[in-house]
Amino acid sequence: MTKLVLLHKAGSIYDDVPDAVYDFPARYLKTAQAAVGGWIVYYEPVKAGDRGYFAVARISEIIPKPGVEGRYLALIEPGSFLEFDRDVPRVIDGRPLEAALRNADGTPRKGGVVQLAVRRLPEADFARIVNLGLPQELERIEATRYDPLGSGFEDGAELFERPVIERLTRRAYRDVVFRRKVREAYGYRCAMSGLLLRNGGGRPEVDAAHIRPVEQQGSDSVRNGLALSGTLHWMFDRGLISVAEDCATILVSHNKVPGDVVNRLLPPDRRLLRPADPRAAPHPENLRWHRETVFGQTLPEGQGPRR
Repeated sequence: MTKLVLLHKAGSIYDDVPDAVYDFPARYLKTAQAAVGGWIVYYEPVKAGDRGYFAVARISEIIPKPGVEGRYLALIEPGSFLEFDRDVPRVIDGRPLEAALRNADGTPRKGGVVQLAVRRLPEADFARIVNLGLPQELERIEATRYDPLGSGFEDGAELFERPVIERLTRRAYRDVVFRRKVREAYGYRCAMSGLLLRNGGGRPEVDAAHIRPVEQQGSDSVRNGLALSGTLHWMFDRGLISVAEDCATILVSHNKVPGDVVNRLLPPDRRLLRPADPRAAPHPENLRWHRETVFGQTLPEGQGPRR
């Protein structure tokens, strides 16, 4: 299956939403069609930012862009998008990671294929880039981050090397990546209470909540996440709280949540904490989905907070 690099520039004339759709001109149609059902790597050029290779996803379908002649949309398979734990530069030790971007002596090429917004990516290059951005040992890194003994981590797991695609599709691994990205984006503070709490071992007591659940075709993008305390996570999942259309005001279902509870859990200004990096801010469409689908719904009786 053909794999690709897709160049993404935030704020360009193309209406990309990396975890949902990639907008491109007709000149790349044949190349993109060859990758339907296959994986792609997103790349942000140096002139547009500092991320380099920053995420993977899988293309499910190519369609003409409605109302725009000569433009097409690559639809991203729901649940496939995954941001790298750490961004990967295009060039390491003077050598581009993509073979097509190297001269015979290993130095970077100029012009030509380097300027293509959609380009083929050999399997070996794909695996190398993904392994740099999403390390094989990431689960152990997280498990031992605050507990050197890694209690609860599967014995012998470090001896088993999972193939790249298996790792990208395994829920447990994706959950670790999502949790790390979301909590880091908010500085390990709860986005609603603003509190930074750590246990005795230094572990941050904050969850990574999906705004739109994966089961409801939500993605593992940091823009579909909020760092929330356990109680506020439970309230958010059950529609007792949400975020207004301004993407900043915390909404409360006052007929279901007593005022004294709200006053203890939320700051007086009811303002959502924003990530330092605006690229990690909640996507308005994800928040809209939560307001319209979850907020204010009836809370099933007998359910308590989830941990």
